[in-house]
Formats: sequence, C-alpha cells, structure tokens
Amino acid sequence: MVSRGRRGVPAREGEQRRDEPRHEDHGEQQAPAPQGPMLPPPPPVDYGVFMQGLVQAMQTQAHTQAALQAQLESQERADVW
Repeated sequence: MVSRGRRGVPAREGEQRRDEPRHEDHGEQQAPAPQGPMLPPPPPVDYGVFMQGLVQAMQTQAHTQAALQAQLESQERADVW
C-alpha cells in the first residue's frame, strides 16, 4: 500500500507528514557518565528497624484516627442536644 503525503500526494522518500508520529528507533538510552569522584555504595538497609518504624507509624495513625473519631462522635452527640 502506498503511503500518501499531504493532500493525497504520495510522500517522497524520507519525507513525513507533520501529523504522523515519527518512527525512529533510539534503542535504549544510557545515562550520562557520572561526573566527579565515585561515591561509596549506600549502607545496607536494616529491614528490622524499618519494619519497627513502619509498625510504630501505623499504630500512631490508628490511635490518632480513633481519637478523632471519638471526638467527632462526641461533638455530634452534643449537637443533637
């Protein structure tokens, strides 16, 4: 099938319509080379400490949510009277 260019005129070799996406194969682009001195690798992650912090944050959130819920319910009861 012949590819048509502008206004139904066949496109010339190498020419592309503006409204057609380009099909260029860039492949994978590599990150630029790092500048400056090489940094040491980050320290290993202590997942036990991470999990303890996560559990503590979740407990704090649950406690705060329960306190806010109780406060809201007490305000609703006070508004009814």
